[in-house]
Amino acid sequence: MSQSEQFRVKRQRVYEELFSAKALLIAGLLVMPAILFVPLPFLYTRVILFLMFWFLAWLCGKKNNPIITLSIIFFIIFFNLLVPIGGQVLFTIGGMRFTVGALWLGIQRAVTLAGLIMLSRVMIRRDLKIPGLFGELMSESFRLYSIIMNSKPRIRRKTLIADLDQMMIDLSDNRSDGEVQDRVPSSKTKPLGFVILIVLTLFFWLIWFYSPLTVTLINYAWFLITMLIF
Repeated sequence: MSQSEQFRVKRQRVYEELFSAKALLIAGLLVMPAILFVPLPFLYTRVILFLMFWFLAWLCGKKNNPIITLSIIFFIIFFNLLVPIGGQVLFTIGGMRFTVGALWLGIQRAVTLAGLIMLSRVMIRRDLKIPGLFGELMSESFRLYSIIMNSKPRIRRKTLIADLDQMMIDLSDNRSDGEVQDRVPSSKTKPLGFVILIVLTLFFWLIWFYSPLTVTLINYAWFLITMLIF
């Protein structure tokens, strides 16, 4: 095991010992509206929240492939550019116009989706248990999602169907074998864990709340810089 992998395992162990699955889920649901309901003019706030969620996922020892994440963002923006939305025309190919409005909306959607994916990496854990039949179904879905996101399934273009089939078999074997390797022991949130979750939740909402103020400060700083330069 490499040093980077050992460091990741240590971070994951601390994350699992500090927080319970239910506390993480509740904190994640409280934080989620902060990125979903950011006012449209304040796109940079979504970008900041996305980067912070990405850092939190890394801090919790979650595996993440930046190439996949950036590819998702790129393709969402690209396909959104194909939708005719009003605004200044950036360029034209054939009869298709690519506008600033489509680009702006594509970036907003891409960053929001990527941010929610990163947040879900932190808030959803394999040992999450929700009461009732529906809760059991949701818990199993969350468990499988967590296993897939934290593993590296090899899916190749030439053997796509076979690779997907093998991934389903591996997940089924994991469940039937008692999930010795993948299930995280249930734990209660420690006092320090509660403090961290409360502070982070308030911090993310403060970023959302002070977005207009931050824009004003940035505009003022830019004005001062241009005055000094020119």
